[in-house]
Amino acid sequence: MDKQEIIKLVTDYVENSPENVITEDFAINEEVVGMKIFDTPLLAFGDADNEDFKLLKDPSVIGEHFMLPKEWLPEAKTVISIFLPFTEDVRKNNREYMDWPSPAWLHGRIEGQEFIKKLAKYLKTELINSGYKAIVPAQDERFWGKNDQYTSNWSERHVAYVCGLGTFGLSKGLITKKGIAGRFCSVITDLSVPYDTREYKDIYEYCIMCGKCAENCPANAISLENGKDHRKCHQFLLKTAEKFKPRVGCGKCQVAVPCENKIPKR
Repeated sequence: MDKQEIIKLVTDYVENSPENVITEDFAINEEVVGMKIFDTPLLAFGDADNEDFKLLKDPSVIGEHFMLPKEWLPEAKTVISIFLPFTEDVRKNNREYMDWPSPAWLHGRIEGQEFIKKLAKYLKTELINSGYKAIVPAQDERFWGKNDQYTSNWSERHVAYVCGLGTFGLSKGLITKKGIAGRFCSVITDLSVPYDTREYKDIYEYCIMCGKCAENCPANAISLENGKDHRKCHQFLLKTAEKFKPRVGCGKCQVAVPCENKIPKR
């Protein structure tokens, strides 16, 4: 198995899976029935020994609790990071409801995340069937996250940054070549492939600091002066969980912004 085969496997899965479509069986309303959730994914292949992974253990970044690729899989050689951008239909739907998350966005946040889990498991299985070792950290029994402390021992966004998918924005989302509106997953494997070269140097290089995400935020959790207040953001998400149970979401910092579906021009 090589790099191009992995890209094709993941792309075909996303583009052809019926689970990447909102069906009438669980649609919140008729307007979202038949809507595709994710567009063609972006993949980056990072060196499991990249020294920048160790920087994530710094308390000012994530902390000592962040587990390095080889702490998850001792034989690790490659970290495959995947970004799944939301379709224009999902993004447009969320632009139409700026006070609360839209129906399509709620599906993308919940059913979309379940789809991503299946995608990561599928890639892991394909690697194992091809004779390689593979692990999905976010699905491993050792994985944990603390919502009250806004941290975990494996951060998909930080891993994506190290692998070369993009840089952070003011809202603390990751801006990729296909923008900020989407979801991430990753797989660690002992398969060795040519690694991608990062096209950026600074952690906020793609963000133009326009403040549009701050203007959009219904929780007033983002500001040019102080960045993102995770506590305020989380409190608003809890409100959406009450209002839209069993779903939750927001995403206003990811739509109607210059970085919604591309790297913004300075």
